[in-house]
Amino acid sequence: MTEPPSGGAVPDRPSVTDPEQVAPHAEYWRRNIRYVGVLLAIWFGVSYGFGILLAEPLNAFHLPGTSFPLGFWFAQQGAIYVFVVLIFVYVRLMNSLDREFAVDEGGDR
Repeated sequence: MTEPPSGGAVPDRPSVTDPEQVAPHAEYWRRNIRYVGVLLAIWFGVSYGFGILLAEPLNAFHLPGTSFPLGFWFAQQGAIYVFVVLIFVYVRLMNSLDREFAVDEGGDR
């Protein structure tokens, strides 16, 4: 393997220990963790709340076009669908955050 010409450091990327980068780096991760926390809370609310705690009241309603009770559907399918949607929401949020902090991968969007 060959060493980069600058003695091991990559010249285009500032170090996260650089004093100018510490505050933006901390803010980036603070917002990232906030996104994860909110999205996990939504998923928990849907999967546990609708699928377990509110299953009986929701069973009074049926999924349109089917005979499946809504509480059963949330317990069996709905939480999974919400989780997949939340993955796409997280990707969009992180792409936006990456662009804002200039750490995006630079791909076409």
